[in-house]
Amino acid sequence: MAESSYGGCVSEGSPRRQSARESAARTYARALPIVPVRARGLTIEGADGRRYLDCLSGAGTLALGHNHPVVLEAIRKVLDSGAPLHALDLATPVEDAFVTELFRTLPPGLADHARVQFCGPGGTDAVEAAFRLVRAATGRTGILAFTSARHGTAVTAPDASEEAADVRVTRLPYPQDYRCPFGVGGPHGAELAARCAESLLDDSEPGVPGPAAMIVEPVQSESGVIPAPDAWMRRMRQITAARSIPLVADEVHTGVGRTGAFWAVEHSGITPDVMILSKAIGGSLPLAVLVYRDDLAPCERGAPTDTFRGNQLALAAGTATLTYVRENGLAERASVLGARMLRRLRDLGLRFSCVGEVRGRGLMLGVELVDPEVGSGRADAADAVRYGAAERAAADPRPAAPELAAAVQRECLRRGLIVELGGPHASVVRLLPPLTISDEQADAVLDRLSDAVEAAARGHTPHGPTDPSGQAHQRHGDHSARLEQPIGR
Repeated sequence: MAESSYGGCVSEGSPRRQSARESAARTYARALPIVPVRARGLTIEGADGRRYLDCLSGAGTLALGHNHPVVLEAIRKVLDSGAPLHALDLATPVEDAFVTELFRTLPPGLADHARVQFCGPGGTDAVEAAFRLVRAATGRTGILAFTSARHGTAVTAPDASEEAADVRVTRLPYPQDYRCPFGVGGPHGAELAARCAESLLDDSEPGVPGPAAMIVEPVQSESGVIPAPDAWMRRMRQITAARSIPLVADEVHTGVGRTGAFWAVEHSGITPDVMILSKAIGGSLPLAVLVYRDDLAPCERGAPTDTFRGNQLALAAGTATLTYVRENGLAERASVLGARMLRRLRDLGLRFSCVGEVRGRGLMLGVELVDPEVGSGRADAADAVRYGAAERAAADPRPAAPELAAAVQRECLRRGLIVELGGPHASVVRLLPPLTISDEQADAVLDRLSDAVEAAARGHTPHGPTDPSGQAHQRHGDHSARLEQPIGR
């Protein structure tokens, strides 16, 4: 069979050749052994003809799903116009349209005093540019970051990630309920985290580098979908403003409506000094943008920048995406639908003791899998009485269960559902559906995930057909076929 026909030769041969010829740095290909050949909206079709509901969404880059018509039309328009596809940072109509639309969406407190820097094709490039910016603006070198943070993979960016230890970065506790660093969770745990930040900044002892900025994710995405409490975010803004420390909001994962607001910082009502944007901002194509308050010193003339920062196709696709999300109220839609999905997922947690916590914001959702048979033994009766439900859960979180999470991911794939794992132990099943997902599709996603958790928890797969499309599964039946959008050839 010819490989151009997308038949079994491609389905079986491509992964084998990839394994033989590419580096071991591959991640998604290991967990998701499919060969996608067509896609539209929420649906991916593999070379073997099977269809999948995609809740990975290009690691969050596809705000409108695969091959949305407005994105394709914007790309075709640039291609048909004869405009240069590569323009460095020269002013072009495409770039001007993008910046104009971006300014329409920015938080008002920043939009009135903002400048934009195109950094390069990825979020790591924007993180690097942000660090250079604040260091030049303040004359200081230290960076305040948070435990479990994920801010990129280049030379400087990993310093702000938990894996790397570097004296230039000081890491502070990030508040969360289920695995609160103070063992209490809830508002009390968030208050302790805020006091810890204040105490460190007010400590005059030598050895702690002066901070050039504080960088924070409004929702820690890759670390297991952990939303920052709004009150805590406001405290971080107050703490940094009082000490003339620029606050950098990393919106690479959370931006463009994902969390139920156009930008996640809007939930808390704060105005950061710098915003780092990538992923969905390019409408599925590589693009990274730094937005900063105009009284911060710009990068020096001739400072390192990326050759591909003026990607005209990405700018056009990004403009189309920003406009569509704004004009169609998709952030508000993500808030409403995400809340409904979160409620159903929490019902899942009541049914299965292996679900430690369900959390998220908007259409950024996470289900943490734990060992139901083992407790930490840290619970304290007095604390259980003194604090509320969140605090009691934080006092005795179950151990993470990465093997179980991997089993759930495999069972999801068997049922035609693509999900990603995250968290420090890869024990959190992450759902990042496109903002265009329908109610009916959302129900199908939750049904398939529920079945997958049940199968993994029981340690066996239900008997019967295992077509990954789910069409033969009893719960889904023929109804599933209507959920998958037709894919043009």
